[in-house]
Amino acid sequence: MAQCSRPCLRGVGRRGVLATGLVVAPALLRPAFADDPAALPPQPGDRFAHLTGPRKGQVVADGDLPLGGPQVQAYPIDIKSGLVRDQSRLNLVILARFDPATLSAETRARAADGVVAYSGVCTHQGCAVNMWVTSKSALYCSCHGSTYDPRDGAAVIAGPAPRSLPSLALATADEAPFVTGGFSGHVGPTQQ
Repeated sequence: MAQCSRPCLRGVGRRGVLATGLVVAPALLRPAFADDPAALPPQPGDRFAHLTGPRKGQVVADGDLPLGGPQVQAYPIDIKSGLVRDQSRLNLVILARFDPATLSAETRARAADGVVAYSGVCTHQGCAVNMWVTSKSALYCSCHGSTYDPRDGAAVIAGPAPRSLPSLALATADEAPFVTGGFSGHVGPTQQ
């Protein structure tokens, strides 16, 4: 019998691992506990906290968003209590800033001074939409190549995603975007 060079499951074949993944994956996509304030979806008044980088955990300001992209990954933050809503990966949000004149009418209506906010969870299989395609000024999911147009409601422009990314309605105060309403649709992959 071959030795595993890293920890492995002996006696569990590929089908067993795949079957386990199919059973466990939907549970990972569910929000944590509905009564946990850190797992609640973005709430009206929430700002956004940087997910990574030198400003990790700090509030995202309009000036942190380069005009024309790329996006910034963030989690909603209750600005009054300082509670970051990071206990559900479905709360991952991507923010980007554009010239408002380049946004579709529907996108402009939900944006704040050209800042748009979308779910950062791909509608194909729930991966993070974590990359940027400079040549298209588009959001990109590195798992399977779904590409979204942030200037047109995050419509799918390439890849297997079945629908656009849900957006958040925004307003701006003190030079920082904040949530004014919930996601425009179901976050993550459509469950069959």
